[in-house]
Amino acid sequence: MQVLKFGGTSVANAANINKVIAIVHDAVDKDKTIVVVSALGGVTDLLLDAALLAAEGKESYKEKLGIAYERHVTCVQQLMKGADKEALLLLLQQSFQEIDGLCSGLFLLGELTARSKDRISHYGEWLSSQIITAAYNEQYGGATWKDARELILTNSAYSAAVVDFASSNGKIQYYFSSEQSKLFFVPGFIAADRNGITTTLGRGGSDYTAAIIAAALNAGSLEIWTDVSGMMTADPRLTSNARIIPQISYQEAMELSHFGAKVIYPPTIQPVMNMNIPVWIKNTFAPGDHGTVIANPQMTHEAEPGNIVRGISSINNIQLISLEGSGMVGIPGFSKRLFEALSNEQINVILITQSSSEHSISVAIDGSMVHKACQAVDAAFANEIALQKVEPLKVESGLSIVALVGENMRNHTGVSGRMFSAMGRNGVNIRAIAQGSSEKNISSVIATTDVRKAINVLHEEFFETTFKQVNIFLAGTGNVGNKLLEQLSNQLTFLQDQLQLQPRLVGVLNSRKMLINEEGINLNSWRESLDAAPAANLQQFVDEIIGRNLRNAVFVDITANADVAGVYDQLLQKSISVVACNKVAASSSYGQYRKLKDLAREYNAQFLFETNVGAGLPVIGTLNDLMRSGDRVNRIEAVLSGTLNFVFNHYDGTRKFADVVRQAQAEGYTEPDPRLDLGGTDVMRKIMILAREAGEKLEMEDIVNNSFMPANCMEGDVTNFYAAMEQEEAHFAALFEAAKATGNKLKFVATFNQGKASVGLQHIDPKHDLYHLYGKDNVVLFFTDRYKDQPLVVKGAGAGADVTASGVFADIIRAAKI
Repeated sequence: MQVLKFGGTSVANAANINKVIAIVHDAVDKDKTIVVVSALGGVTDLLLDAALLAAEGKESYKEKLGIAYERHVTCVQQLMKGADKEALLLLLQQSFQEIDGLCSGLFLLGELTARSKDRISHYGEWLSSQIITAAYNEQYGGATWKDARELILTNSAYSAAVVDFASSNGKIQYYFSSEQSKLFFVPGFIAADRNGITTTLGRGGSDYTAAIIAAALNAGSLEIWTDVSGMMTADPRLTSNARIIPQISYQEAMELSHFGAKVIYPPTIQPVMNMNIPVWIKNTFAPGDHGTVIANPQMTHEAEPGNIVRGISSINNIQLISLEGSGMVGIPGFSKRLFEALSNEQINVILITQSSSEHSISVAIDGSMVHKACQAVDAAFANEIALQKVEPLKVESGLSIVALVGENMRNHTGVSGRMFSAMGRNGVNIRAIAQGSSEKNISSVIATTDVRKAINVLHEEFFETTFKQVNIFLAGTGNVGNKLLEQLSNQLTFLQDQLQLQPRLVGVLNSRKMLINEEGINLNSWRESLDAAPAANLQQFVDEIIGRNLRNAVFVDITANADVAGVYDQLLQKSISVVACNKVAASSSYGQYRKLKDLAREYNAQFLFETNVGAGLPVIGTLNDLMRSGDRVNRIEAVLSGTLNFVFNHYDGTRKFADVVRQAQAEGYTEPDPRLDLGGTDVMRKIMILAREAGEKLEMEDIVNNSFMPANCMEGDVTNFYAAMEQEEAHFAALFEAAKATGNKLKFVATFNQGKASVGLQHIDPKHDLYHLYGKDNVVLFFTDRYKDQPLVVKGAGAGADVTASGVFADIIRAAKI
């Protein structure tokens, strides 16, 4: 004996019903078969909507009934060709006349009772099952239709009737043992009470009907046929990486179904679990797929021992109600009274959490019931509220529950830690937590706006051990930005294979245009896409980043723009990491620098700016390692301007100083305004950043700048700057000759020594560590408690688009790997 159930999408129209008939015909060849069917997809909602409109005195209920009627008529006309076609059409006509009569009564009464709802809604399954039986018999013959109201007996709790299993089992066993047919069609969802009045088993009750029959007959299997190929690790509408669960235990399936997995109706599991009957979830539209089998683990010969978590589920439209007050502490009975008040109003409690101080109890309920809950609880505790022993019920809305489910969680420590850490790193705030004593379920209450992110974060943490997706938003598409995207494109395979990272460019902003594509921007055609994108708006770009709420998001700033640096705080407060090539933020006031560092720590984000000093050289990273390991920086000597080093390495008196600076700018070594380099401002920023990272509270005005530039060179615009340098050629030549005469080289040196910082041009003799520094190289000498006489030296190319891009790239990887 086998029982098959087909859901609403499976029987939504004639084409789908023909697929069902083919599946059923194959099944009958194997064993005696009972088929339970739902109403045509969407019909139950149409009938209930019509009833509600009628009770509200709205004649538009007739439109709903007309749509439902036409759905059935079209289905019959497309399915049937033989003599039974006219009989079915007559049955439809009579049935909808009855429904219209019932709705007319509701229209006059202005009232819709649960009993009336059951009477009207039952027609969906009652009609669909007869249509499918007739269609099957026209093609193959041999099928028998049986009204479920003659098999399943319930109490009179209309719309959510409770099954009398002893009586129902006897009726089911007697009927099917006495009938010789090999195939039966039965309407799901409907039953009857002892007075023969129609009842229903709750929305999704067709699954339950099938389970009741399967358990009564001790069937070999129960198959639930739907529009997906099994239960999934998460809702595929929320994460594209969700995958089918091949096998799952009864308990895990119940937990997932209770917490939002819509593939199977929650009460379905219990009857078949008691009889140890395996349940298969199969896809009507892909019948060859394996599907999911729900059974005892021993029966499935489970082959995934390493799978700690079986699935992730969520429930939306949750409200958290909290009873709080000092008068609750140490007084027994408060919890009992709270739950009694909710129970009396038939309000289901989904999750419970209580503080250890007994000062508060919080419960999660369906959002539609919150008004009734407030009235009931406030009435139950009216005396205590008046005496200010407890406060009126507090309500938090806009919430959802996200749950991890898995039998194996009870055998593994640290699962909840991984869950909460993963969500915390991505800025998902947890309002309440509950874990069953069986440890099969860990539930958390979060904002509904964070559900998609939370599901993806948790799915990545527990199911996608191969790759971690990183969502990159880039500001700045100049030389460095271009090189970064080129490097990223070239390294995608390596990052996936070696670091298990899957970076995606999701947003791009420059001074003209902005582009966001949540599915990822093609790294080979981003320029064309950006050119066709809307006009740039920095705040709108930031709002989009925050609003998209993507997991593992990193904002990368490759500009020199103060406005862009000004949005870092908005991003960090949403747990979005910031990688800054832009030096404005880290070299702003100490208070702002400290604020950004503190925000990053508070919101589990990263604020990284390695390329602020030394381009791609690991200067700040090395300094951070020294500090974290307990060392103390006493002195720093450094050549921190690749531009100035390039200029003084190439200026030998044979060319004008201004021409050498022009060459440095043309080759991309200078800031957009070369005066920041030549005037020493850029080097001042860099030594200040190093001093701050070494623990010093330093401001720009605290740094001594021994500038070598004549004052008139720093006036006006960049054109005037070059013209003035040409006029001052004798000054620059004299500087060069003075150093040459003593066998020294000119180097623009930054120094930090015992809390004091300065920058300026120095004569460096051949014995000094700074002497042998060529091209655009930078060098930093760290003198610390551990490196007293022989400094720790970091040396290499300190300018250029390629090396700067590589430094930014490295920071992105650091942010992603945290």
